[in-house]
Amino acid sequence: MSRKEVLERLERWAGGIAKTIVELKEPVLEIPSRTLSNTIWDEKNKILRLGPEKLKRRFLDVKESRRFMQTMLMLKLIVEAIRADVYPTIRDLYYNGKHTIIYKDFLGREHKENTWDEQAESNGVIEDIEVAANILREEMGVSADVKGKVVGPIVVRSQGYELDASKFGETALSLPVNVDALEIVKVEASYVLVIEKDAIFQRLVREKFWSQENAILITAKGMPDRATRRFVRRLNEEYKLPVYVLTDGDPYGIYIYSVYKSGSIKLSYESERLATPRAKFLGVAPLDIERYKIPDQFVIRATERDIKRAQELLKYPWFQNEIWKKELDYFLKTKKKVEIEALSAHGLKYLHDYIKDKIRNNKFID
Repeated sequence: MSRKEVLERLERWAGGIAKTIVELKEPVLEIPSRTLSNTIWDEKNKILRLGPEKLKRRFLDVKESRRFMQTMLMLKLIVEAIRADVYPTIRDLYYNGKHTIIYKDFLGREHKENTWDEQAESNGVIEDIEVAANILREEMGVSADVKGKVVGPIVVRSQGYELDASKFGETALSLPVNVDALEIVKVEASYVLVIEKDAIFQRLVREKFWSQENAILITAKGMPDRATRRFVRRLNEEYKLPVYVLTDGDPYGIYIYSVYKSGSIKLSYESERLATPRAKFLGVAPLDIERYKIPDQFVIRATERDIKRAQELLKYPWFQNEIWKKELDYFLKTKKKVEIEALSAHGLKYLHDYIKDKIRNNKFID
């Protein structure tokens, strides 16, 4: 969608609200509910989706009026940015819209009210606008921090410049905010390896693992941002490249994998664009402690937080298969976890062998 089309859609939405006010009717915003109860597991497509429930944000409802005002303020800021052809960050919008309203009640007492107190508030309003207008923030020109880095046999074109991700040496190609605007010119890879940890990504880049395996290496340095998830999805969907995810052997690593594969509850309205249902979990899996004979001195005792997260994972529909139940039950029984680096107990080059063994012999988890 072009910026002109985005602007027209937002102006139509705002115009409808203004028309209601001019007609002396109460303005009401209808916004899809972004809650756990309205998040649906699409078994057929193996992704999370937003359900049909909608919230009615009424201007004359005391409980909803503040959020109504915040939504209209943010809509105004975004429309003004598009008209001025600027590309604000979510932090820019937070500061640009943050101010204090001073008013008096019917007894003449003075009160102060902030438009929003924390950035989490303004971020939530942006997400409300996304789902209500059915326009992604990237299409609106609103950006956030992008953590994604890429190395391997792939050439892209950005703003007229061709960038070869195999020629960055020990550095990497950084992904832009809107990866849909990134033209993929050529891909000659056999598969995509998504790596949770930046340190492991850097190590494999220095050791030229991507060249040996003819693979594209990607990291988002932990929990993935939207741009990285979208880029992984594009490589799998458009170029049919297998996607393997390498994380630490703990419930948080497994959850990061599930975000790449199935989507997240918070962004379920974007799952069809961001999730990669055919992604495989390469490891490190809980049972790999036994399978790969990782010595006890390299094993870490799980925390209560780890245990709580594993129990939550077991309740998710997308983990309801015998393989995942066995892995998570083992974790809860032993209360043991390991980092990717624990594989170095078998030698500093063992990580290469581990990855190759998992891929060549189909030892990943689907």
